Amino acid sequence: MKFCSTLLALSIASSFATQADESKDIERITVSSDFRQQALMFLPASATILSETQIESRQAQHLEDVLNIGANINFASGASRGRFIQIRGIGERSQFSEPSNPSVGFLVDDFDFSGIAAVGTLFDVDQVEILRGPQAIEFGASAMAGVIKIKTVEAGPEESGKLDFSLAEKNAWSLGAAYGNAITDNLFYRVALQQYKSDGFVENTYLNRDDTDNLDEFTSRLKLKYLATDWLTFDLNYQYFDIDNGYDAFSLENTRESRADEPGFDRQKTHAIGLKTEVNTELADIFVVLSQTDSDMAYSYDEDWTYVGFHPDEYSSVDSYFRERDTENLDLRILSNDNSKLFNGSTQWLFGLYAKSMDESLLRQYTYADGDFTSRYQQDNIAAYSQLDTQLSETLSLRLGLRADRFEIDYADISGFTQSNDKTLIGGKAVLDYSLDSASVYASVSRGYKAAGFNPDERVSAEKRIYQPEYNWNYEIGVKGNFINYDAFIRMAVFYMDREDTQVSDFDVQNRADGSATFIDIIGNADTGTNWGFELESGWQANENVNLHANFGWLDATFEDYVLANGTVVDKQEQAQAPNYTFNIGADIRLSEQISWTIDADGKDEYRFSDGHDEKSPSYVLVNTAMRFEVQDWSCSVWVKNVFDREYYVRGFGGFNNDPREGYATPEPYYQLGDGRQIGVSGQYIF
Repeated sequence: MKFCSTLLALSIASSFATQADESKDIERITVSSDFRQQALMFLPASATILSETQIESRQAQHLEDVLNIGANINFASGASRGRFIQIRGIGERSQFSEPSNPSVGFLVDDFDFSGIAAVGTLFDVDQVEILRGPQAIEFGASAMAGVIKIKTVEAGPEESGKLDFSLAEKNAWSLGAAYGNAITDNLFYRVALQQYKSDGFVENTYLNRDDTDNLDEFTSRLKLKYLATDWLTFDLNYQYFDIDNGYDAFSLENTRESRADEPGFDRQKTHAIGLKTEVNTELADIFVVLSQTDSDMAYSYDEDWTYVGFHPDEYSSVDSYFRERDTENLDLRILSNDNSKLFNGSTQWLFGLYAKSMDESLLRQYTYADGDFTSRYQQDNIAAYSQLDTQLSETLSLRLGLRADRFEIDYADISGFTQSNDKTLIGGKAVLDYSLDSASVYASVSRGYKAAGFNPDERVSAEKRIYQPEYNWNYEIGVKGNFINYDAFIRMAVFYMDREDTQVSDFDVQNRADGSATFIDIIGNADTGTNWGFELESGWQANENVNLHANFGWLDATFEDYVLANGTVVDKQEQAQAPNYTFNIGADIRLSEQISWTIDADGKDEYRFSDGHDEKSPSYVLVNTAMRFEVQDWSCSVWVKNVFDREYYVRGFGGFNNDPREGYATPEPYYQLGDGRQIGVSGQYIF
């Protein structure tokens, strides 16, 4: 089967090559997430790159606004933003008391914000890079399923800037400014500031407010680039985020009308500073990246979703989590250059050392707890990695990579539970790549990993307190090519993932004395997990005025041999947050020199919300459109999101009843609704 797929891929690649007109230029989309920046068309991995133009055409303020463009990408909310991301069906769906071991890496430039994607704002961004499949060599344990990187605009020698604003329904508005220039011939800077606010789509009928599920997000960046000599460069990067969002998303009737008397919040303040040093010597290029981030996070929700006095059998409860996370990173990387290639100049090499220290403290304040719950989680890891890229022939190359990660984890909480865990995890990849002028075919085997962890709730049984590391073997074949005289492209990948000791997110429902439900979050290990499918991305410049694109993903994801928290034995079950299909199709049409029209549609199949209950998100299609007017350096867009006001869900729960009017008896599904239709206008001035 794999041999036939390889022959088919080679045949397609040859077809692309014979159709290509070499006199035309290939559009070079460069991927920065690879060790050596590489054109997307020749990157031997399944990847989606979202350009600044795509981000602006969707009026995207946050990462969640663009994730549906990529194939086999999904996300869960349960917060003010959809900040829990899944790639190919693998990824977290929430975080409460437990320490987080993210499956999907998330970076902003060189800052690792894995597990805290609330800072994924998109002002003054060059591109968003999504790499599917294990990326252990480059990113370690936080990229077992893949990685998402936001690459912001760099400081440069040319003067450039922009002013940006938007106004929309729900009292939504944004105002941003960015400017960069040279201070001297070898010192450059860029500054970016943006404020975004929205009242949100929820009306709190008890408090008579329409802003309890609001968004209030401030983003700022300062970048400096110093060319000290012709062989030494320094890049200083400082970023500050102030996220002060509300969280009031659930109701007993599954509507956008809340009765909460103590609506929640979803806040994060983050300072991040980093220094990247590049040294170009005669024999090697050396990169040293130092970064330090401090994040204060606060998350709270009204557990009963109502107010005191709602019903004689009511309960009233608020659950709040306050986290402080300090992270320090060091990445030292040495890459060969033309003077130091091995084996008669046929092999590039690199070697790297990585160190990370994370200290996270938690304060939980819960109405039904005897007192405040506190915990401290410390993770230190050091890794060594290496990669060889060998040119076997003019068209065939082999890439081999290996990474060893040593973890030391210490956890302690107020209940007296303490735990330490020392383990070395190994990941790697082997990639065979066949490249022509206009096409490439690759076959790869890669292994990703995810650290072990703890279930901190003291009500969890002793045998379920600790869960084991997970490994993910990924087998993949891909083909990429340009054709029709480079006016069209196609990128395809077929993959099979074999997960060992699959970490499953579950919960246990317990009843209080009054009959109301309370939850225990549990992560356990299933015996195996299997995720297989394919991704297709394509585009066609039909003529000088019409550009079409279509992305499609297919996924079959299951796990086997697991005992749920309620005692149910699962022989085989679909994995949560893993729709069988996802797609994005659209068109960009230039109606005149000054006017263009964009329309696209995102679609998903139904999928389970959780491994621990049977509630599902129905399939849905969302349509977005925008009309853009351009006059010299000015542009203005009139846009509509969710054109047909389609109802869809971004989080769901089941297996309990939260309604005192029904005696908390019959289990019901409860949903967090996604945003409804929104009409707005935006403008931009570029100088």
